[in-house]
Amino acid sequence: MNTRPAIQLSDVDKVYANGTVALRGVNLTIGRSQFVSLVGPSGCGKSTILRLIAGLGQKSAGDIQRWQPEDVTEPSLHELAFVFQEAALMPWASVADNIRLPLELARVPRRAANTAVREAIGLVGLSGFERAYPRELSGGMKMRVSIARALVTRPTTLLMDEPFGALDEMTRSRLNSDLLELWQQKRWTIVFVTHNVYEAVYLSNRVVVMAAHPGRITADIPIEAAYPRTEEFRTSLQFNQYCRQVSASLAGVWEDPLPSGTTRHSRDVAQS
Repeated sequence: MNTRPAIQLSDVDKVYANGTVALRGVNLTIGRSQFVSLVGPSGCGKSTILRLIAGLGQKSAGDIQRWQPEDVTEPSLHELAFVFQEAALMPWASVADNIRLPLELARVPRRAANTAVREAIGLVGLSGFERAYPRELSGGMKMRVSIARALVTRPTTLLMDEPFGALDEMTRSRLNSDLLELWQQKRWTIVFVTHNVYEAVYLSNRVVVMAAHPGRITADIPIEAAYPRTEEFRTSLQFNQYCRQVSASLAGVWEDPLPSGTTRHSRDVAQS
């Protein structure tokens, strides 16, 4: 695994105008081509980290750096792509036209754009659905379109904010495996937000555990299982041990001392 840095956050704070401290003193280095998952309770700043890396918000303090790889074999229209929790497709546009959107905004010539769209559709397993509309697609297929729209610009870094959270377990499991297969082909740097411990362990080189109030990193757990990862890994003792380790770290997060004047019941209700 490449150990050269792709993304580095140094002493990053994020404080909103109303005084809410979303992040405090976050230090995180993500290596080139690593698959890193962020897990933690709601309100711990996982999505905030993604947005700051993407430049979709302003940090209050600290430094964020990104590096482009020197050995890119495919030209990249955008070095970074973002996949949100909701597919957010244009209902009046076909699958191909939804995927083509970032290329049109970048004024990519039509012939080159069509080639890139065909490649992205093939990568996510949607060949034959180019002319379908979002209303004709399942939830999993819509998310595939969203991923293809991110991939069409040939990014080197992929930020994913709970992209499979709303899907049923069978669809989610299949998309996890498909995503890993794509990552092994393309060697993107991926930062993946999830609430699902099993998903995080299955996908990742590292699982970064966060706590809330303020948002901060409390554990950084390497997942030293070999790739490719199959269904056998999901039922292995090694997988179970890693899941227990991450869950124990999360339990420690939930047992953090309560703010003055807060009862455990009121804290649990507020974070549910």
